[in-house]
Amino acid sequence: MNKVIVICGQTSTGKSDFAVSLAKWFSTPSVLKDISPLAGGEIVSADSRQVYIGLDIGSGKITEKEMKGIPHHMLSIVNPNKVFNVNDYKKLANKKIKEIIKRGNLPIICGGTGFYIDAIINDSVFPKVPPNLKLRLELENKTTTELFKILKKLDKTRAENIDKNNPVRLIRAIEIATALGSVPPTTHKSDLWPKYKVLKIGLMLPDEVLKERIYKRIIKRIKMGMIDEVKTLNNKGLSWARMEDLGLEYRYISQYLQGLMTKSEMLEKLNTESWHYAKRQKTWFKRDKSTIWLNPLDKKETSEVYKKIKEFLES
Repeated sequence: MNKVIVICGQTSTGKSDFAVSLAKWFSTPSVLKDISPLAGGEIVSADSRQVYIGLDIGSGKITEKEMKGIPHHMLSIVNPNKVFNVNDYKKLANKKIKEIIKRGNLPIICGGTGFYIDAIINDSVFPKVPPNLKLRLELENKTTTELFKILKKLDKTRAENIDKNNPVRLIRAIEIATALGSVPPTTHKSDLWPKYKVLKIGLMLPDEVLKERIYKRIIKRIKMGMIDEVKTLNNKGLSWARMEDLGLEYRYISQYLQGLMTKSEMLEKLNTESWHYAKRQKTWFKRDKSTIWLNPLDKKETSEVYKKIKEFLES
């Protein structure tokens, strides 16, 4: 069975850097000799915003320099005006993984969008509920707080894991819950026919360390030109409403640029909501008891995980 390694975890834990380091390590001659017949590592991004062209600084998209020569896939492939869902991702990502395997290389899936990762490694099947235009008209003028309360009554479990500030996702979740009684857990074909042999590594940092990293990263991105990136996207035709859908950085910077909040309010909101997002990610990823958890700042833990990776590849 074909092997796949997954690098997952919360925002700001260093997933991209870890994946590149792993791919570089795996591609060294001494390691290669021990783990033939595979030839090298290629990274498949699992991030719901990094698929979009032009969403670079705000989404934390890895730069060509940071890739260090390691091939990356599923980055900058879709116009941001187009809605790209998990089923679209699953189709294209599976195609890329098959191509990587055909080249004799190891696919390394890396990202923080949990349901994208599940779509690949569990071959998850997602509910196909058609749009309910009547319901959407009833909901579109409600606040996100009102939408969240409605969803919580319909499906408490889904409410615990959703971005409560994203009206598009809230309305869609309500739509599905209304049609099916709740937002159903995704069904897994892999329970009967596993597609890949998977080793899942989760990166996690102590809360105080992660909070500090999240704040520093926001400031760094502002200095890198994140506000100008949002201006450019809008000038090229990406609406403020669409920015809201894209969440976090794009949502709050667009509100700042429209004069709906001050710069200090925008920074505070970004920091708070990024932390809330990190907590939701932790809840999602902790469901999978097979994940090997690692503090990437701990050299001893990192060394032990590399041993487990080698054992997995040799098995």
